[in-house]
Amino acid sequence: MPLIRAFAGLRPQPEHTAAVLAPPYDVLSSDEARNMAADRPYSFLHISKPEIDLPPATDPYSPAVYAKGAENLQSLIAAHILKTDAQPCYYLYALQMGTHRQIGLVAVANVGDYDSNRIRKHELTRPDKEDDRVRQIDALNAQTGPVFLAYPQHAGLDELMARVSAAKPEVDVTTPDEIIHQLWVIADTADVDYITQNFDQMPQLYIADGHHRSAAASRVAAQRRASNPNHTGEEAYNYFLVVIFPDNQLKILDYNRVIKDLNGLDVHEFLAKLQAAFAVVPRAEIVKPQQPGEFGMYLAGQWYRLQIQPSLIPSDPVASLDVSLLADNLIAPILGITDQRRDKRIDFVGGIRGLDELEKRVDSGEMAVAFALYPTSMHALMAVADAGQIMPPKSTWFEPKLADGLVSHLL
Repeated sequence: MPLIRAFAGLRPQPEHTAAVLAPPYDVLSSDEARNMAADRPYSFLHISKPEIDLPPATDPYSPAVYAKGAENLQSLIAAHILKTDAQPCYYLYALQMGTHRQIGLVAVANVGDYDSNRIRKHELTRPDKEDDRVRQIDALNAQTGPVFLAYPQHAGLDELMARVSAAKPEVDVTTPDEIIHQLWVIADTADVDYITQNFDQMPQLYIADGHHRSAAASRVAAQRRASNPNHTGEEAYNYFLVVIFPDNQLKILDYNRVIKDLNGLDVHEFLAKLQAAFAVVPRAEIVKPQQPGEFGMYLAGQWYRLQIQPSLIPSDPVASLDVSLLADNLIAPILGITDQRRDKRIDFVGGIRGLDELEKRVDSGEMAVAFALYPTSMHALMAVADAGQIMPPKSTWFEPKLADGLVSHLL
């Protein structure tokens, strides 16, 4: 079984693509999705967030929600809004946000290679979120949310993608958030074989985003394999939907922290305690870190530049991450927050919101202090995954986000 393979994707007819495309299911609340899908009957949110079509008090994890999603999917297929391609294909998917452009491959990846860690992880998953995705895949009999993967840049694949993307795209849509989404179909047998063979020679791929979706696909495959006495390994459930980008094209933004209080300290006491691990310099302007080991801090209406002491940076791939340095030298020992996954005193702000958002959260009195971080690099992410280790929570924020509904994988 190859690492990846072509598949016959379920996708919108070109004239309906703009009406179908939707943000990923997990970046919107139910209320936000309900508002966004109002007067948009073809929006994929009716499939990915089907509670919006049920009474507002409906539990989003109730069986009725998954059933409604399946009903909505079948309705779009019956109305010929969504159609399955006639033959297995790969798809080239380009996203552009401002001047940043990245081009990846839509494919299905081998669940067995995920299980064996050839498709490598860097995050823990939550059982309740896994359960949700398992029920969603089972109800739809499809994977609709792609897993975002990265591969080490490959010159031959770069050349193929440049050649394919030089043609007019079959899909060219700008979504309301001003992200450009373009899609090309790769059906040529020689190109399909070249892609399959070259990916099969790669020792590993890396999950950038989508740990719960990939874990759920593995669980669904295991359940279906166990219940199928005629299992061959070729069934669609043995593969899961992915978009794979070369690592040198990916854009990781900062993932910043805001804290509700100073753990009983006043501002002067807090600043004094920082001196043990950081050089602390007040600044008149917003501090956006320019290198690893540097942090911006906003406290009591004042920005500070923090620089970690070099002697405190270990060689371990996880402990040397900026998110770990801040946690281990400040957030845990000074602010008393040792479990960032569960402690309600800390919140996380994606870099897409800008550093003005940090000022807003502190100036409003909601939070006491904010920290701006330098973005985690792809090299650091891959080093953690290669070491079989786990990143701290909220270490990476990838932009732009993949759209839901562009291509789905029927099981």
